[in-house]
Amino acid sequence: MVGTGLILGVLAVLLAWPVPVVLVRARWPARSPALALVLWQAIALSGGMCMIGALLAFGLAPAGHDLVSASTAVLASVGGGIDPGSTLGVLSVFALCAAVLLGGHLLLTLGLTWRRISQRRRAHRDALRLLSRPVTRDGPESDNRMRDGTVRDNTIVVDHPTPLAYCLPGGTKSVTVLSDGLLQALEPGELDAVLAHERAHLSQHHHLLLLAFAAWRSSLPWLPTSRLALGAVTDLVEMLADDEALHTVNRATLVRAIAIVGGASAAADGTSAVDAAGTSDDGPGAETTGPVVGTDPVVRVDGVEADAMATPRRVTPARVTRLLRPQAPIGALPRAAVGLLSLLLVVAPVALLA
Repeated sequence: MVGTGLILGVLAVLLAWPVPVVLVRARWPARSPALALVLWQAIALSGGMCMIGALLAFGLAPAGHDLVSASTAVLASVGGGIDPGSTLGVLSVFALCAAVLLGGHLLLTLGLTWRRISQRRRAHRDALRLLSRPVTRDGPESDNRMRDGTVRDNTIVVDHPTPLAYCLPGGTKSVTVLSDGLLQALEPGELDAVLAHERAHLSQHHHLLLLAFAAWRSSLPWLPTSRLALGAVTDLVEMLADDEALHTVNRATLVRAIAIVGGASAAADGTSAVDAAGTSDDGPGAETTGPVVGTDPVVRVDGVEADAMATPRRVTPARVTRLLRPQAPIGALPRAAVGLLSLLLVVAPVALLA
């Protein structure tokens, strides 16, 4: 068990620092963003299991040679009224307590992050009810610029000059928010591109993926790679949404839409329509930042994203380059290798402990 703990500890260190740094610097994720997202999830999940597993292995080492037998022996001694400290030793008991605390901390942070995000979304949705109007075929002239194919009941418009568009997830209450400035700045085809991009975020449930990485960032803020992972995953979901938009419009139209919205938002002050109207109530320690480019505004609590979808929608060089100079996805053999690596990362900690 001590050897297992050492191996898991080494894996935890590798997955906490060098591996994410190498992946962030790699160029292939822009060619296959969905596969890169799978690998990021495997790294995050395996890293957590390795940290907890290493502590469990060190803690249970005096009681057995594998997780099942050692755990059974410890539970039997506790049931028999024997002090675990006398059987395992002080250091082993400390390692077991640390494993339980770390696992509880990760799960509790995930739950609290979900609760905080849900509350903020409800408040945001309530504010939008007061500030927005639904998009209708017979509405104002700016609304009529939207073709019939893009008119949806879950699309609303806010009166704000800055071009912005973002999605607010909420199950059946999910909405896509547009501004008057966006409707005025874009041609119908470009507007179709923006709407297709936002609807892709909702249909592919990117908010759930970002929720997990936002919780990881919040639970381990001292870990630099948790910040790198959140930024990388945010960029990858933007690329996936761009790819989905390309099924609706051509590449040139999408690039123009990104350039217009990104340039206009960067020149503006970067506040959302809700905040500009003075109705945002983020509470102590919260702030809204911008610019808003492609999706919803950024809401941070104590420096950490408070909404899984409220992360910076940056028009990164990699995102623009892949649209201007498209490349084929990585080959079948590299795809299989990455898929196998992702599977091994998840299975390895469990197999080692068993």
